[in-house]
Amino acid sequence: MTKVDAKPVRVSQTTITELMIPAYANFGGKIHGGILLSMMDKVAYATASKHAGTYCVTVSVDKVEFLQPVEVGELVSMHASVNYVGNSSLVVGIRVEAQNVKLGTIKHTNSSFFTMVAKNDDDKPMQVPKLILENDEDVKRFIETMRMKEIKNSVKEKMDDAKSKIEVDNARELLKDQRCQIKIRL
Repeated sequence: MTKVDAKPVRVSQTTITELMIPAYANFGGKIHGGILLSMMDKVAYATASKHAGTYCVTVSVDKVEFLQPVEVGELVSMHASVNYVGNSSLVVGIRVEAQNVKLGTIKHTNSSFFTMVAKNDDDKPMQVPKLILENDEDVKRFIETMRMKEIKNSVKEKMDDAKSKIEVDNARELLKDQRCQIKIRL
């Protein structure tokens, strides 16, 4: 197999569409978020693997926010593309849409970003092809993802710092306006 140095975004773009059946729904007739997340993971894998030319694993999922419910009987389409590549990582952007075929309506239910890592046969991270940006949208998404990665790293550092500096001695003062009760002696 020849190693490819670079691939355009369009080569790995993937859409998966599936009918939402009653077995996917909760008691209110809305599709479980976990079903949608599983579908998103599949399309992220397909997209990342097409670009990388190898097996890829999910490392993180960012910005999962369900904007509108998905109903039984709707067709859900996951539109995915590689927005960014690092050395062994790829960020796949996914747009989820639900279509009511009777009414002819399509609604955007959420967008998300999956960070995937390419693996070699020894289960070690391997270098992925560069991403060829062919239009303004490709460039915009690559730069947006660079910025989101910077913000994510900054937030991660702050969250790690917040966890390491918890002072239980000041708990009563910190928690006085919160919806909790302290039942231990401090």
